[in-house]
Amino acid sequence: MPSTPVPTPAARRRPRAAVAMKPDAAAALLDPPSLDALSRVCDLAPLPVLDDFTTERARAVLADTELLVTGWGCPPLDEAALAAAPRLRAVAHTAGSVRGHITEACWERGIEVSSAASANALPVAEYTVAMILLSGKQALERARDYRAERHRGNWLATPRQVGNYGRTVGILSASLIGRRVIELLRPYDLRVLLHDPYVSEEEAAALGVRPVDLGELFARSDVVSVHTPLLPATRRLVSRELLMSMRPDAVLVNTARGAVVDQDALTDVLLEHRIRAVLDVTDPDTLPPEHPLWDCENALITPHLAGSQGNEWRRLVDLAVGESERWAAGDGFAHPVRRERLAFLA
Repeated sequence: MPSTPVPTPAARRRPRAAVAMKPDAAAALLDPPSLDALSRVCDLAPLPVLDDFTTERARAVLADTELLVTGWGCPPLDEAALAAAPRLRAVAHTAGSVRGHITEACWERGIEVSSAASANALPVAEYTVAMILLSGKQALERARDYRAERHRGNWLATPRQVGNYGRTVGILSASLIGRRVIELLRPYDLRVLLHDPYVSEEEAAALGVRPVDLGELFARSDVVSVHTPLLPATRRLVSRELLMSMRPDAVLVNTARGAVVDQDALTDVLLEHRIRAVLDVTDPDTLPPEHPLWDCENALITPHLAGSQGNEWRRLVDLAVGESERWAAGDGFAHPVRRERLAFLA
């Protein structure tokens, strides 16, 4: 009697899937290779993507959708949307935070949720490390002076505080990104301090950092890098008092959220030339044209570019494809979002 053939990976059932995000997000993320990769692991509903769950077409697509691949601008998956999607069992998000579209109704339904936050953490951590090292060499300020003077000067007269050997870097929060920064800093001759009330001394030792309280972090660090999520308890956590306690010419790097920092206080200490700053985020995210931070020569302000952009978007889609394949095979998500952890996530 012939044996039953063992199903190959290609023969696995492909779940019925749809994509929900803003059209411009889809245009950025879903190039033809990305769509092909998704289509190999899912029975993907035809484009255009869903950006409004109340339309007749959306309800028709959702009716048999088992897996929803989401992105920036996905509408909330509230009770009404879920009522139109009776077979929905999982969401694979191609970005970081799921706060904008995952509702209590999703958790009540028992929907499994995955996020590409770990993939998005890497470019943010790379940006942060680059800025820490460049600020140690005072590269941006010295390049500006070099351009103005067109003369190199005596390099043997470089001040002793310039350079990265033995500098102290303070990490505010061992978040997903904070941990990647710590990991990427390991090859360098730096002392790394950490403030995170949820990290034990044993865990800090495993990370290779020294745990300190918040005041010590700011008072002792040559660079403080902010990685705490914006929560009610962390709004303006970086206070005037902490900023005033920083070493002269120390650097504040913020790639988290602008509102974690008391921006009025930061503006004051920058205008007084007490410290320097690298700000990829502000409050609001785009400052008014007349805001005095724009004119601070000791502040580098970048347009929220640390996160995934350009070819880095493919990493987000690749993670979502891998998660979709795992879920379809019954292996569960490798990067799940837990309901009980949502309050501590960005």
